[in-house]
Amino acid sequence: MGELFRSEEMTLAQLFLQSEAAYCCVSELGEIGMVQFRDLNPDVNVFQRKFVNEVRRCEEMDRKLRFVEKEIKKADIPMVDTGENPEVPFPRDMIDMEATFEKLENELKEINTNQEALKKNFLELTELKHILRRTQQFFDEMEDPSLLEESSTLIDPSDPNRGAPLRLGFVAGVIGRERIPTFERMLWRVCRGNVFLRQADIEDPLEDPTTGDQVYKSVFIIFFQGDQLKNRVKKICEGFRATLYPCPETPQERREMLAGVNARIDDLQMVLNQTEDHRQRVLQAAAKTVRVWFIKVRKMKAIYHTLNLCNIDVTQKCLIAEVWCPVSDLDSIQFALRRGTEKSGSSVPSILNRMQTKQTPPTYNKTNKLTSGFQSIVDAYGMGSYREINPAPFTIITFPFLFAVMFGDLGHGALMTAAALYLVLRESRLMAQKNDNEMFNMLFGGRYIILLMGLFSMYTGIIYNDCFSKSLNVFGSSWSVRPMFNPRVGGNWTFQTLEENRLLQLDPAVDGVFNGPYPIGIDPIWNIATNKLTFLNSFKMKMSIILGVIHMLFGVSLSLFNHLYFNKPLNIYLGFIPEIIFMSSLFGYLVILVFYKWVAYNASTSRMAPSLLIAFINMFLFQYNDPTNRPLYSGQQGLQIFFFLMALACVPVMLVVKTVIMYRQHMWRKNLGMQNFGGIRVGNGPTEDQAEIIQHDQLSQHSEEEPEHYLLSPAVKAHQEEEFDVADVAVNQAIHTIEYCLGCISNTASYLRLWALSLAHAQLSEVLWSMVMRLGLGTQSLVGFVFLSVIFFAFATLTIAILLIMEGLSAFLHALRLHWVEFQNKFYSGQGFKFLPFTFESILDGRFEE
Repeated sequence: MGELFRSEEMTLAQLFLQSEAAYCCVSELGEIGMVQFRDLNPDVNVFQRKFVNEVRRCEEMDRKLRFVEKEIKKADIPMVDTGENPEVPFPRDMIDMEATFEKLENELKEINTNQEALKKNFLELTELKHILRRTQQFFDEMEDPSLLEESSTLIDPSDPNRGAPLRLGFVAGVIGRERIPTFERMLWRVCRGNVFLRQADIEDPLEDPTTGDQVYKSVFIIFFQGDQLKNRVKKICEGFRATLYPCPETPQERREMLAGVNARIDDLQMVLNQTEDHRQRVLQAAAKTVRVWFIKVRKMKAIYHTLNLCNIDVTQKCLIAEVWCPVSDLDSIQFALRRGTEKSGSSVPSILNRMQTKQTPPTYNKTNKLTSGFQSIVDAYGMGSYREINPAPFTIITFPFLFAVMFGDLGHGALMTAAALYLVLRESRLMAQKNDNEMFNMLFGGRYIILLMGLFSMYTGIIYNDCFSKSLNVFGSSWSVRPMFNPRVGGNWTFQTLEENRLLQLDPAVDGVFNGPYPIGIDPIWNIATNKLTFLNSFKMKMSIILGVIHMLFGVSLSLFNHLYFNKPLNIYLGFIPEIIFMSSLFGYLVILVFYKWVAYNASTSRMAPSLLIAFINMFLFQYNDPTNRPLYSGQQGLQIFFFLMALACVPVMLVVKTVIMYRQHMWRKNLGMQNFGGIRVGNGPTEDQAEIIQHDQLSQHSEEEPEHYLLSPAVKAHQEEEFDVADVAVNQAIHTIEYCLGCISNTASYLRLWALSLAHAQLSEVLWSMVMRLGLGTQSLVGFVFLSVIFFAFATLTIAILLIMEGLSAFLHALRLHWVEFQNKFYSGQGFKFLPFTFESILDGRFEE
């Protein structure tokens, strides 16, 4: 069956890389993405490794690039992403890149600092301009100069110089518009009403130079008397973060200052425009290459991080690495090492040496865009053990089919297929857009799963003859009422009978009433029959049992391939065979009874057909004299007793016999490991020649890291092996046996969800049609057409939201459960760990999306 049905064969290899060529070799290995590096320095702190300085330098360059990227996004400049995959720069290029990024960062920081200072100055001048204008308006409102003089002059009666006028002081400034009410109340309470406040809103928003936000402010002027009130007013303004500005007292001075402020604002605006243009040019130039810079820096960082996983020999001239890699890709890895050596200019080739190890290799399943979604479904249950059978190829067919059994509807399946086809046909364009929506990305990743689910749903919809809760009468019904009008064939119906009775039952035993089966699927006449639900209940329930038993038997059969591949005959004779006999004798026999009942009974004898449920229960109770449930065939009692006893005999075989034989095999291997000491042969061990062969084989299976292990004799090694725990093995076998036997019953019942969800989907579709669409089809006029359009929009929305999305998700989850629990647990352990190769593609994935 090839590697499609099993994970790739993996090997542990040792790489010997010259110091000057190691960087380029790891770069080439990252491009092909076929090796997984092991950490040979697990006890060494990350800050004490050889290339930690290079990693820090790469992180610093990455930080600078993120700063540049942030500035580019802030300026709303699109970043160019041509999909280019640049080559990894050489280590000597790192200094030039650091200088370039340092210069760019410093230039942007200087521009930002100058621009912020200019904007702050511009804001102050703008606020001063509004203050001068508003204060001039405040003073101009006093039309009579004598009133202005009277309002700004107070005479103290107790003052001996009562004839001398007292001038009012004032302060002017700008404050946030939302603080005006609180500011005014605070002034009134603190100054006890001895101040006079005038304020006016600045219509145009002002830009905050620090945050860049648009803020709304107001100009205020406060009149007071005396230095004490002046100090209070200034403290209150400081507490409310109001900005105070000097304002001349005479109109002439205010006009001259306003003219000077306007001139300065014009000059400052010109400088700001030039600064912004320069900043835009710098950012636009950086936006063209920032993606390429990101890729280069992160590739360099990944290479140095990988080099930190390697060992360095005592001569400091060679790096030693250990990698897991597929056996089928060894040639590609050799070519990559050769390219890396040539690129570095080294004259010493890199060496790849396969190692023998007893460690469990990682699991690696090669996938494409069609199989990757189904492989993800399998891996979500658990990563498969190394080289065990892979359920993903079988899931490509069984998963969408079981989904379609629950979701069977021709119309809904067509809508789902159309949506999936859009994603499949435009996948290149959609992939280039790099959407950030997580929900869309999830649907796009499973586009081929959705496509197959839609196609299978259309097929089951044809079988159910169900399209938006309506049947398609393509071939004409196989039922006919005309023979019932003919007294010659036993019928006694008349047209008056049809007019007076709303419910009539067609008798299939009458010749001509039933003209044979419908060509494909269910006869459309059942859509208007009152016993439609009763008929479909029986049909779909039996269909669910048949599909479930076949699916589980298929899962048990796949376990045979695992036992054969791993050369475990004991699991075949005492595991697979009893399991297949147990399930076939009970539930396989039930499926045969279903088919036999369909074939053995016709329309005339169907009333005499016994109940399969009662017959199956009586099989376990050994009750064969039930007058209410006659036998289906002759010899049923003896055959059912034989099947039951066979199933019963399989339980102790799996429970006890397997444990006993495993213990005896362990004792035999233990005695076989004993060999002669001092020329005396001990136990039932091998001869001297056999011992030499065993010792030679064991020596060849160990690496050079364990030289002291070679001195141990096979007898000593046998004693060092883990002891066989009979109690542990017995408990595990008992759990497995009980779980399997009870699981056969519970898992078979679990497949009834196919029946339940199929009926639920059909009933929801029918209710939606009768409650929504029928309202629009009841009128035949222009107003009715408009009303029908509105009703159809509501019907389409509810169909997509409830029947496609909610019901589709429910059927998806139930199909997922059937595969994980009922199917995969028969042969799939899922106790491995995933092969995670060092590849630039996975490192860069998702990092640069807009």
